[in-house]
Amino acid sequence: MKIHDCIIIGGGQAGLSVAYFLRRHALEYLILDNRENAGGAWQDTWDSLKLFSPATYSSLSGWMMPKGKEEYPSKEEFIEYLVRYEAKYNFPIQRQTEVQRVHKEDTLFVIETNRGLYYTKTLVSATGTAQNPYIPNFPNQALFNGQQLHSQQYKNSKGLEGKKVMVVGGGNSGAQILAEVSKVASCKWVTTEAPYFLPEEIDGRYLFEEATRKFHAQSSKQPVSKQDNKISLNNIVQVEVVKEALKRNVFESFRPFHSFYKDGVVWANGNKETVDTVLWCTGFKANLEHLSGLNIITNNRINTVGCRSILEPHLWLVGYGNWTGFASATIYGVGKTARQAVQEIISSIDGAG
Repeated sequence: MKIHDCIIIGGGQAGLSVAYFLRRHALEYLILDNRENAGGAWQDTWDSLKLFSPATYSSLSGWMMPKGKEEYPSKEEFIEYLVRYEAKYNFPIQRQTEVQRVHKEDTLFVIETNRGLYYTKTLVSATGTAQNPYIPNFPNQALFNGQQLHSQQYKNSKGLEGKKVMVVGGGNSGAQILAEVSKVASCKWVTTEAPYFLPEEIDGRYLFEEATRKFHAQSSKQPVSKQDNKISLNNIVQVEVVKEALKRNVFESFRPFHSFYKDGVVWANGNKETVDTVLWCTGFKANLEHLSGLNIITNNRINTVGCRSILEPHLWLVGYGNWTGFASATIYGVGKTARQAVQEIISSIDGAG
């Protein structure tokens, strides 16, 4: 029975970030990834996706993403970067390994997979959220006869030509997908509040820096200005596809409808509107099902200090959102969380944590 010092579940950007810092130490570690190829959940995103920060701000620790032909990297460029990042550091990754359940035997984690059992002293869960898409519940939703797609399932506008499409969700994914679909279909955009478009000269660089400043201000209990409250990682960045759609005036937004009926939706005033397809750009929730055997999940979260589990202190969660480290679900932000996690892992293995 081989016992690893650390196993990382998930080979996406969070898992690779942890591996980058682990490789500096003389440890027996392994990444278990359920994909056939490198690229993590980025392989599931829509074809025309553009990152909203330049390559410099879309890089993992240690090696900067090479600049491409355009300022904002494409999905394919970022996946290629992850492929090269893996190769550069020669991380130990076992592909096509589906983690089914994790439990404890004495002090060891036992990881049950489709390829057998794995044993480890410490465990990092870095499965992220992309495999657990969130779709809100509306009255009579099951009665709707039209098509419902989550952004995870959407690849391109093929098949939507000439249809009535309702895009639900006001973040960058909703704006970019609406911009694309509106070229071939009649679209309506539903958001919980009026979307906030950043000025043309502001992109993810500024957005992340301002969000970081706001986070530190709140952490130190300093007052946050009204302007700061406008800064959010959900603000819409004017990448080219968004700029083009703004010129076409396609971004009129409507507040949420009340319910569904068989042919479409019912608005708050009782008016009915026929819809062919509802495209949910409503985000994701943490993918933690594989950890249910540890009995530490409450309301789809695990209580942590930083990204370290309180009830299971040899478990770290990286890349699920602010509750596992500020901006840890972002490319630019995950490195800080990964570095801290590895420091704690080393201390734990050495017997000091």
